[in-house]
Amino acid sequence: MSQLTPLIAGNWKMNGNKSLISEFTQVFNSQAIDGIDVLICPPSVYIESLSQQVINNNSVINVGAQNVSEQMSGAFTGEISVDMLNEVNATFVIVGHSERRAIFGETPELVAEKYKMALDNNITPILCSGETDQEREDDKTFDVIATDIDAVVNLTGIESFKNGVIAYEPVWAIGTGKSATPEQAQAVHHFIRSHLAKYDAEVAQGVRILYGGSVNEKNAAELFKQNDINGALVGGASLVSDKFMTICQNAQSSL
Repeated sequence: MSQLTPLIAGNWKMNGNKSLISEFTQVFNSQAIDGIDVLICPPSVYIESLSQQVINNNSVINVGAQNVSEQMSGAFTGEISVDMLNEVNATFVIVGHSERRAIFGETPELVAEKYKMALDNNITPILCSGETDQEREDDKTFDVIATDIDAVVNLTGIESFKNGVIAYEPVWAIGTGKSATPEQAQAVHHFIRSHLAKYDAEVAQGVRILYGGSVNEKNAAELFKQNDINGALVGGASLVSDKFMTICQNAQSSL
């Protein structure tokens, strides 16, 4: 892993409850975690509860959201604005997760708008990008990722990545139990950094690039040994406090 501060982000998706939030904040208050950033993105209805628990327990956990609207306010039933996220102390937001793209039809251009909206309102966006099984077979992995990155650059400029995060999440490895090998993941992360460097080499070197695709307590350590992997976006394993803690400790050990 490079010298960038590792970020271990838990994406709870549509899972979790208040008792799990209490468990996590207590676990992460009782054990020393230094040198890395820890983030949990619970369902939106639990963001405020997590924020309060973090404050009350003096926890190291950062609080994030799984999605945000590209609109500031208005008649958009079910949507969540950046002002709402700021009010409940969410400091990160995931944008363009593959499930949002596949299930809800989010395009690279829409995701770029969400990225910009978060950034313009002091929330750190985590831009997700990754290929499907078919796209990998068709050797389109780099094309897919370049398209997603270019959409953001075209809207916000390369400088916007100074304050953003990228997560490579191969769709074929999400929730399937299959994970890219450390070497496969590193190859894509290297491409991401190289692609950013075409715009600005300094910005490229400062971007944290997370791996997300069935990361667990067993494969994390090897992934974190790779030069261009700066942390993880964790799904299922982020719902079990001891597993998530082990992943965080693996990141800490990689420093």
